[in-house]
Amino acid sequence: MQTGLKGKHYLCEQDWTNEELETLMSVASELKMRYLLGQDTDWLKNKSLFMLFFEESTRTRNAFECGMTQLGGHANYLTPKATQIDHGETPQDTIEVLSRMGHGIGVRNTLVGGHAYMQKLAKYSKIPIYNMQCDLWHPTQSIADLFTIKEKFHNELKGRKFVISWTSAGNYMRPLSMAQSLITLMPRFGLDVTLAVPSKEFELMPEAMQMARDNAAFYGSKFEVVNDMDEACKDADVIYAKGWGPIMAVGDDEKRGVEMINANPGWCVDSRRMKLAKNTAIYMHCMPADRGQEVTDEVADSAQSVIYDEAENRLHTIKALMALTMGNVSGRR
Repeated sequence: MQTGLKGKHYLCEQDWTNEELETLMSVASELKMRYLLGQDTDWLKNKSLFMLFFEESTRTRNAFECGMTQLGGHANYLTPKATQIDHGETPQDTIEVLSRMGHGIGVRNTLVGGHAYMQKLAKYSKIPIYNMQCDLWHPTQSIADLFTIKEKFHNELKGRKFVISWTSAGNYMRPLSMAQSLITLMPRFGLDVTLAVPSKEFELMPEAMQMARDNAAFYGSKFEVVNDMDEACKDADVIYAKGWGPIMAVGDDEKRGVEMINANPGWCVDSRRMKLAKNTAIYMHCMPADRGQEVTDEVADSAQSVIYDEAENRLHTIKALMALTMGNVSGRR
């Protein structure tokens, strides 16, 4: 159990030790039980959270907003257009002012440079900064995913096969952040990670790939890349299938990226692929899932699907994050 987390930023999972993340999940378990029993958890009474969204959100916004209410505080919804950010206000000026009014700020910015923007905020911030998803990482989703896996497998994760597979969702280029968070976080907790992509063009940033290899080596787990979805699904314990664009190959060329995605049809989780996995395997997705392109209804609505449990756990893990970093226990950033 790690104390002294007040004021600590959460921009990337790698910024937190395993002990700190285990503390977060332990607190999340208590908050989930209290939520089930209808017990009060006004641990952040009279505190304010700013939520700065550069794009829309369902699960992230509501997990933070409902979570803050359940902790006894209040959440302010902000957008660049509704603030002076769209008029050129600098990250320093924005956060210097907000730090004097509230107690924490979450930022969702998946645009190119989104993570760099958050780092600029963190440089001047006197309150914790939470990465609600950027162009590189999605740490509040990945920790909820890990929490869900620990629940489903009773904390017995060592040696289990975790598959993160690309899917043929071709209407637009999705960011790399979800996949990058998963390949780097899961090996730290004993999961053997398989990244499935149709070709090298769909691999992730070299820095994230190397971090995944390093984490696997350090924690005694495995990381591999395969180019066949069926091969990836064989004997899997977890199948997490999510589309992203070939950004390493085409940059921000949306038209070319969509063409490359559509040139690789059939990367979809169906009942046949789930049968390649273990009988106890679970299907995961951060949502929204493109039904028919990323997953069939049969799988998404099956007993093996944990997508709604996963979504609910965003609430409990985010509440734990805020309680630990915005609470009244003295600590560090």
